[in-house]
Amino acid sequence: MLLGVIADDFTGASDIANTLAKGLPGQGGLTTSQYMGIPDGDAAPEVEAAVISLKTRSVSVQEAVRQSLAALEWLKAQGCRQFVFKYCSTFDSTAKGNIGPVGEALARALAVKGVVACPAFPSAGRTIYQGHLFVHDRLLNESGMQHHPLTPMTDANIRRWLRLQTNTEVGLVPLNVVRAGADAIRAALQASAQENEILTIVDATCDDDLVAIGRACADAVLVTGGSGVALGLPANFIAKGLAKGRGQAFPGVAGPEAILAGSCSGATRGQIEIHARHHPVVAISVDEVMAGKIGPENLLPFFRDNRGKAPLAYSSGTPAEVAAAQERYGRAAVAERLDALFAGLAQRLVDDGVRRLIVAGGETSGAVAQALDLGDLVIGPEIDPGVPVLVSRRREIALALKSGNFGRPTFFADAMAVLEGKRP
Repeated sequence: MLLGVIADDFTGASDIANTLAKGLPGQGGLTTSQYMGIPDGDAAPEVEAAVISLKTRSVSVQEAVRQSLAALEWLKAQGCRQFVFKYCSTFDSTAKGNIGPVGEALARALAVKGVVACPAFPSAGRTIYQGHLFVHDRLLNESGMQHHPLTPMTDANIRRWLRLQTNTEVGLVPLNVVRAGADAIRAALQASAQENEILTIVDATCDDDLVAIGRACADAVLVTGGSGVALGLPANFIAKGLAKGRGQAFPGVAGPEAILAGSCSGATRGQIEIHARHHPVVAISVDEVMAGKIGPENLLPFFRDNRGKAPLAYSSGTPAEVAAAQERYGRAAVAERLDALFAGLAQRLVDDGVRRLIVAGGETSGAVAQALDLGDLVIGPEIDPGVPVLVSRRREIALALKSGNFGRPTFFADAMAVLEGKRP
């Protein structure tokens, strides 16, 4: 195995797995598998890149560090030459962590400093300039992320935000240095290491910047960031003759389908609204879930009655509605109950014959993926930037796990077609 990724949530893991499997145009990527948690045994011999999906974004700092270090040990045992800590392109974290503590813990375990920290993903509108994170034309804290129910992002200066989470100063490689090329980036990272800066924010506003960062990290033991930071990494292994670059055919999976949406992002709410114009949808009342009036058994008939119509069940609410529910019941309680509902519903749906499943929302996707016990997942074609088809080796199921902010307006119908082997 060449490269190992430790991802702090399940949709983010799919995102970077897609980047590694796709590689640069005309080159191809790495043979990539995604794992739901730390595997019990060794990876298949053909796997060149492994992505371990953890659910550590919103747990305690201590637990996030513990799980991440355990994932690192498994990847080291597989012979990985390079490691990536993957977090969200909107830098989802609180002032206490978990990005900084996990990043520093991995760096210390690998005895490295001046480690790239770059959540940029320009194809999805996430760019970094002078250490400030933008979502399209808005600063992060004006993009809607300031209303995130678990990790509200209230400061677009991610260098300053990261420093709240770390024990050492945070460096910066500005855009003018990035544009000077890989050698300049590498020198700036070495200077950061000499200043005892373990993590270093690196600006990027387009894919070419990410490719240059990738070249600069050809020999880096550890890289951290969003999926975009991995854009140029497969090319390094191909250039060294360690990988050939290849694609994987995907014939599609037929059978009953279902869509579950637990994200309250503006993008997901808009996608639900569009999907509802031509497909059956059902809203899940948080109050009824908290009161024990709605469980998986209450929702299963809706999906049975609408097979072949891409049925969708959602708990997504406006920021005001989500805040009100959290005020009534507590943030953690609401998240726990909704995750349990979607996880139980997914199990019932698969047991009932569903073979194509789409899940929106990072926390929701994590709960569903853990509940289904899918084993390792083969990375299929890209549906939208950052969202690939995932095919379980253990069960004949094709999935799409979508981060809340990702996807075009017609994502749900388009993704369902791709899961079946068609193009929208």
